[in-house]
Amino acid sequence: MLLLDHVGAKSGVKRTTPLVYVRDGENVVIIASKGGHPRHPAWFHNLNANPDASIQIGATRHPVRARVADPAERARLWPNAVEIYPGYEGYQERTAREIPLVILEPRR
Repeated sequence: MLLLDHVGAKSGVKRTTPLVYVRDGENVVIIASKGGHPRHPAWFHNLNANPDASIQIGATRHPVRARVADPAERARLWPNAVEIYPGYEGYQERTAREIPLVILEPRR
């Protein structure tokens, strides 16, 4: 689990969301599943509006910039997400939307 610190798209309020993640080299990937709900989670909308965020893994904080994985990246990374948490497969079957993967790249 990581803690994602992000800013509300409309409110501008700082929020913290705990999420499962997958490592991809120096990047971290989070899954916008919302349990297979028809709509994206609020944190996904917040990152689209304000992509600069920070994460905490263990005791270490990292500034990151968020972007949605392109189709080739998603195809490569989706099996890794399902390996970490097999429930994602059921979530994808439950919803008509394609569950986005969000790549968090280090900001320097």
